[in-house]
Amino acid sequence: MTKNNYLFTSESVSEGHPDKVCDRISDMVVDSYLSKDPEARVACETLTTTNKVILAGETRGPKINKEELINKVRNCIKDIGYDQKGFSWKNANIETFLHEQSADIAMGVDSKNNKDEGAGDQGIMFGYACEETEELMPAPIYFSHKILRLIAADRKNGSLKGIEPDSKSQVSMLYENDKPVKVTSVVISTQHSKDLNQSQVRDLVIPYIKKSIPQNYLEDLIPEEIYINPTGQFIIGGPDGDTGLTGRKIIVDTYGGAAPHGGGAFSGKDPTKVDRSAAYASRYLAKNIVSAGVSSKCLIQLAYAIGVSKPLSIFIKLAEGDNEKVGMVKKIIEKNFDLSPRGIREMLKLNNPIYEVTSAYGHFGRKPTNKGEFSWEKTDKTNLFKL
Repeated sequence: MTKNNYLFTSESVSEGHPDKVCDRISDMVVDSYLSKDPEARVACETLTTTNKVILAGETRGPKINKEELINKVRNCIKDIGYDQKGFSWKNANIETFLHEQSADIAMGVDSKNNKDEGAGDQGIMFGYACEETEELMPAPIYFSHKILRLIAADRKNGSLKGIEPDSKSQVSMLYENDKPVKVTSVVISTQHSKDLNQSQVRDLVIPYIKKSIPQNYLEDLIPEEIYINPTGQFIIGGPDGDTGLTGRKIIVDTYGGAAPHGGGAFSGKDPTKVDRSAAYASRYLAKNIVSAGVSSKCLIQLAYAIGVSKPLSIFIKLAEGDNEKVGMVKKIIEKNFDLSPRGIREMLKLNNPIYEVTSAYGHFGRKPTNKGEFSWEKTDKTNLFKL
């Protein structure tokens, strides 16, 4: 293959994957605190294993009764769909070890002047957008998410019988001249009831590939390149089959490997943590730049230091041939966007309980809601970038 012709693959995991169960619970904790105090601080980690859930981390703000949190954990597990012998919302052993935030961290982040509020940690965050889909997301990760989202929706509404919550997907695509032209393989592994054999699982799952991926990408996909439960039966799954931890699916959460990742997870963190808020801001900028027609793709990096309010650097990379526009785009960003931690939160209205819904099927490429969820997906700043 030539330099610009290649195969690229991205994977997704469902809300019932053990790590995603943990992300969901950790983001529920964030929402619980923010719903009582928009300035609350939360850093929550969750571990799950066979019929057990453990919460740990730091909080500052309102006091929330342990039993209230435990009941909300059960509601998360119930909504995902786990009422199995090895993991059930009804009788899972749930423990919480959340405690007060370190005074040293608080001192570095807080400021009497809110505008000078420092970043909650050092680090680098990336945002990305491209023209491969209407949502300005890389095609492989977008289609991988969509397959699992549609399966989950039908599983939960009762129209898809015998498929259980834990599943993974993977889509490989051929790119020619840096553009996706066709799907070359699809892998779906899904937990199922003991009453289904693998032929039945295949018959149930394959239609979701066709529902999720445009036909023009599937015309050359042969049946032998569709792998459904390639290792065989998948009855034992979820936290009973594998331990789950918050923050282990950061590439699934972002761009499926099509863009760099700064390394910090999102789930379980309140928006003062730039791992989360600055990654959202970077996506917001990149999406508006591409939506404005400046370039067919845009990568943005922001860098922060703990206790320092302004980003230490802003890096911008556009599609090949558009490099001369980088300087102009950077000036527009510096003039029109406050990228301090507080500036980001105010711009995107992040101090709200909007995070539980982000915990599965990606934080990007989603539709903004009237509840304020996915505000970073809006393209309301395109006029600023009209060059």
